[in-house]
Amino acid sequence: MPERFTNPWPARVPGFRELLRWKLGFGGKAQAAFPQAHAAAPAVPLTQAQLHPMPQRGWRVTWLGHASFLLSGCGVHLLIDPVFSGFCGPLRLLGFKRKVPPPCRIGDLPPIAAVLLTHSHYDHCDLPTLRALGTATPLIVPEGHAEWFGGVGFTRVTALAWWQQVEVAPGVVITATPAQHFTARSPWDRNRGHWCGWCVAGGGVRLWHSGDSGYCPAFRAIGARLGPLDFGMLAIGAYQPRWFMRPLHMTPGEAVIAFQESGCRRATAMHWGTFHLSDEPLGEPPLLLARELLERGVAPADFEAGCVGQQWTIVPSC
Repeated sequence: MPERFTNPWPARVPGFRELLRWKLGFGGKAQAAFPQAHAAAPAVPLTQAQLHPMPQRGWRVTWLGHASFLLSGCGVHLLIDPVFSGFCGPLRLLGFKRKVPPPCRIGDLPPIAAVLLTHSHYDHCDLPTLRALGTATPLIVPEGHAEWFGGVGFTRVTALAWWQQVEVAPGVVITATPAQHFTARSPWDRNRGHWCGWCVAGGGVRLWHSGDSGYCPAFRAIGARLGPLDFGMLAIGAYQPRWFMRPLHMTPGEAVIAFQESGCRRATAMHWGTFHLSDEPLGEPPLLLARELLERGVAPADFEAGCVGQQWTIVPSC
């Protein structure tokens, strides 16, 4: 019997019964903090001239929408959770339609050294995108997923347990970081693979992608073991209703606490404004983020909700 993965701390993850309760409207809805904030994330287009060159120093981080990022530095280009499809779901009729297009086409991307996948949910693991990149593209995945990816045609798959590392290029080390979530692509494979975030370290810079996660003890541990972290990519959306989403996704306020506990110097917000996955208005998360930053005394420039297509250059702090 294949292993089933769990969260190592108390966290009751909702199941199919709770999902039905939510979708049928029996669980109650929270009042939106910004009920008129229905706009998708702003977006700017990107050209090959903006995507292909390596930064002379440090890393360039490019938000491709939702939880998708292109990381460029130390001579390599890495993708995290790339989703270029117009919907995320097992079937178009059952999927969530994309509300803002990707800032570029797959063909505009530079040569990709590896793709890092945080877990198997459709809004993070998009097979059409992965196949368009090529089944020989190296994939780095959480433990438990290697056999499945091999079964759908991918030939270069590396699976890591939490805290395990792999060097993808000289001096570029990838570490799987803990997160609180679950996995499934069907009713029959729940938690057969694990979930994680990713730390990318190289050239004196440490980048951290939180993956999907509820607020949990992992963030302090990540900062203690891997910090200081120069730049974080933290999820702030898909948090309502709280009775369902609390173990799975952080509110913007919880994301600010995770930012502080992990010791990130700077961060950008992700997992908002691209797919409407939950009950809060699509554009509410960055407005709540701004309020939480003010209340917690964090400078807005230190943790910003940017545009799809926005790029940040992260250089060593000393």
